Amino acid sequence: MRRLVRDNELSPGFGIAFLLALTGQAIAGHAEFNSQIATDGLARIGFGDYLASSDFVVDVTENWQPEYLQFFLHIFATVWLLQRGSPESREMHKAGPESDGDQRVGGHARSDSPRWASAGGIRQTVFSRSLGLVMASLFLLSWLTQSIADVAVYNEQQLRQLQTPISWGNYLASADFWSRSLQNWQSKLLAMASMAVLSVYLRQRGSPESKPVGASHSSTGRRGLTRSGTGRIFCIRCPAVV
Repeated sequence: MRRLVRDNELSPGFGIAFLLALTGQAIAGHAEFNSQIATDGLARIGFGDYLASSDFVVDVTENWQPEYLQFFLHIFATVWLLQRGSPESREMHKAGPESDGDQRVGGHARSDSPRWASAGGIRQTVFSRSLGLVMASLFLLSWLTQSIADVAVYNEQQLRQLQTPISWGNYLASADFWSRSLQNWQSKLLAMASMAVLSVYLRQRGSPESKPVGASHSSTGRRGLTRSGTGRIFCIRCPAVV
């Protein structure tokens, strides 16, 4: 049991933190929502009703969709775009999807490789891009959910102000929708660019998101491989010869 917990600490750790943060957001959001509608002279709603409201859905999905967009763009962009010296980048000579041998697919698959890695045709094509496709799908799904909840909130405000509600299609072309989306996207893109550049020169000892502390600024990728005077390749993270 101890080994099982130790081998799977990251996912439940972040999962528990996510649930705690989501619960805190729901409690705070419920209090804030009731405060706002009380100002408008409307009756307060219960916690369960708030969780089912468009306001809560908007607050949640508006944060989810830029996160999945960030992962999707990072996964796909780093196949082709490089940054010398950054651990966020692949080595400078490895732009592109690489060969079947490098990726261990088809006839190059090993005994412990996933089944679809050794398969041919559409299964291998889909599996070899499955991470990016799932992230893209989660982004589009959360963005779609946000847009539907957004238009409900927007029309609710329109009715309070005795104005005419608009359709979902018209809302997608509105400044309100794109302002909400772009203000989240630009912050994620800035964070990605900052990480790519700052990680060239700065280090975080022990973090897989950083190069080893002793790696040169020009060393690209996370592995930090360097060639010794004898021509052998050493991994500067570990004492064994590769």
